[in-house]
Amino acid sequence: MNNYENIRREVLDSSRWLVKHGYLGRLSSGGNISLRVPGEEILAITPSGRSYFSQDLNDICIIDFDQNSIEGSLAPSIEAGMHIGVYQNRPDVKAVIHTHQPFASTLSIINKPIPALFDEIAVEIGRVVDIVPYAFSGSSELVDNVAAKLGNACHCYLIQNHGALCLGADMQRAMRNSELLETVARIYYQALSIGEQIQNLPPSAIEHFAEMRKLRFK
Repeated sequence: MNNYENIRREVLDSSRWLVKHGYLGRLSSGGNISLRVPGEEILAITPSGRSYFSQDLNDICIIDFDQNSIEGSLAPSIEAGMHIGVYQNRPDVKAVIHTHQPFASTLSIINKPIPALFDEIAVEIGRVVDIVPYAFSGSSELVDNVAAKLGNACHCYLIQNHGALCLGADMQRAMRNSELLETVARIYYQALSIGEQIQNLPPSAIEHFAEMRKLRFK
């Protein structure tokens, strides 16, 4: 019999860190995070409509890829289908974090992708933080919209008029990508507000880092 305590603990501890640092709602349940059980079509995911401050270990839901409950009495996040869609389309991804973090969310409402601006971003996140077109939360249309963008092999996306989606090969890398995204989103927002021309990385650098990513994340 599987014991999901460790994976539940990792989801719970990670959600508390994200709340503490302003990536998830403090009193609301805004955002959701999940972690895939290694080698199985099973994930641990935060529950729907429950404040992160009030959650305990048993509140973290264990479900399969058909959204059947395996453990937990609460309903999983309304965005469970989106998380599952990521895992089905990106076998390199084992952790998914959806947040409403401020600067990334700001760019999501002006429909502004974030280009490759710094070496570290190009290596860790990819060529661009692309925009996922808007659809209702929890809808199959949103799942399809996210899935359509995953082929670029990047680790962060902006969901139009909604927030951010950050991926990782494990939870620590997904959290780091969330932090990197918020840093570059803040810098990009500030640069846009100045009105001067923004310098992207040169194409040769982007190609260089793309080759690095192929080796690093293969």
